[in-house]
Amino acid sequence: MTTVAAPVARTDHGSALTGTGTLLRFMLRRDRVRLPAWIVGISIFVPYFFTAFQTLFPSATELAEVAAFTTGPMIGLLGGPGYGLGAELTYFTFFNAIYVLYFMLAAAAMNILLVSRHTRVEEQTGRAELVRANVLGRHAALAATTILAVASNVALFVLVLAGLRGFDAPMSGAALVAAGISVFGLVFAAVTITAVQISEYSRVASGIAGAVLGGAFVLRAAGDLIGDHGSALSWITPFAWSQQTRAFVDERWWPLLISLTAAVALTILGFVLSTRRDLGAGLRATRRGHDRARAWLSSPVALAWRLHRDSVRGWAIGLIAGGLIYGSTAQPLADSFQDLSGTLGQVLAGGQGDLLTGYLNMMVVMMVIATAIFQVLAVSKVRTEETDGRTEPVLATAVSKQRLLGAHLGVVAVAGVVLLVLSTASMGLTAAAGTGDWSLLGELTVAGLVYSPALLVVLGLAAALYGLNPRLLGIASAVLAFSGLAAFFGEMMELPEAAQAISPWHYTPTYPVESVTALPLVVQLAVFTGLAATGIWAFGRRDLRSV
Repeated sequence: MTTVAAPVARTDHGSALTGTGTLLRFMLRRDRVRLPAWIVGISIFVPYFFTAFQTLFPSATELAEVAAFTTGPMIGLLGGPGYGLGAELTYFTFFNAIYVLYFMLAAAAMNILLVSRHTRVEEQTGRAELVRANVLGRHAALAATTILAVASNVALFVLVLAGLRGFDAPMSGAALVAAGISVFGLVFAAVTITAVQISEYSRVASGIAGAVLGGAFVLRAAGDLIGDHGSALSWITPFAWSQQTRAFVDERWWPLLISLTAAVALTILGFVLSTRRDLGAGLRATRRGHDRARAWLSSPVALAWRLHRDSVRGWAIGLIAGGLIYGSTAQPLADSFQDLSGTLGQVLAGGQGDLLTGYLNMMVVMMVIATAIFQVLAVSKVRTEETDGRTEPVLATAVSKQRLLGAHLGVVAVAGVVLLVLSTASMGLTAAAGTGDWSLLGELTVAGLVYSPALLVVLGLAAALYGLNPRLLGIASAVLAFSGLAAFFGEMMELPEAAQAISPWHYTPTYPVESVTALPLVVQLAVFTGLAATGIWAFGRRDLRSV
């Protein structure tokens, strides 16, 4: 005899926030690993940077030398308004003037993904509809997400503050820095709450919030370049509302009120807009597509290109723009490094005493790392296609798992190499124009090609991990992050050779400083081939994952 559970009687009683607490606990349960990893991952760079400062710049003289190259327009581009780089220069003012900007960017990314994941993704996958079948208020999901975002930024505030206080930072300045990072994150949580009401797709909603972040960054850079300590243009972006607090110099709290006001206003706007659309829909109607796929989409390679082409286009714009900027600033920066002494000066010179070549080599490595990030994200997109259930219909046709993943890897590999070469060639173009040495154009283009096998090793690692188990894909990001740190700080931090050997580009000749030999490049290509083959083989043998 089968026992049937009695249906839960649904009641019409309750408010728009009914079930918020239950949903919040559910979100905390789902994010029990991901969210702490984000918060700790951001805040851990506070002790890291201060440990590095004390190692690299043990005296005030060396700190003043390295701070000298950040004066003028360069600090506006790289850091912000640049308070505290003059007579008030300390480790704390140096950190606040240059590095806090990147903590703010990381906090914004964390909040954009958090809000998108718990709102639009839930609706897009249909899980929100199942949850709504129970007793749940209309605003419960959005309210729980808002509370979770606030709690996350409070936790980030506490950890950043603790990190700064651990290095004897003044309490008021440390609290101002930590609060500036946290409220900046809240602003972009609120921006995303509004953005997710516009489109029915999480990718579009995250893209809108990311575009707001990117646009604000460009306006901030322009505003901070115009005048000393920023300009009126800077103040129209949320960056200024945190950076103009002048932490550790001439502290003031009132700019943070602008951020809090904007966050509250945008959050209220998001709640209001959510009442003007149906569950799963967006305020902007989705354009109807063709009833038949175009002929060129009839192969796995064409489908893979169709899925990755928007990302490739965006990364191409960013990497080429970055290459042009880094190349155009090469000569002025090399000139400013002329009087730099100590370990940092040796590293910037690339061990050859040529500051211009050493600087350009470092920027080439930066482009390699950025392109590798594109590749890891591209493999993550393949995973998303699988978990969202869009891979299964494709495999229901005459397409095997191996062919599908192989097509994705082929497209991403070619795109990655092209992106890298374009970025280093654009860097060579402006570096050659600025210095008058047109050999740099060819040398930096070749340098991009020389680093391509190492770039493909990262793609192969991501493919192997994805094929074996999609949950392992995060290891590729961890290896990439470590490789970036090892490339820039490995020698300065005196990392053991075994640790530096983890980096795929550790074995790549730094052309044109070093002559190119074929053996390491051939080995890297062989490693890529082996890892990619492992991933394709493992993907063909495992079941598809829906979560």
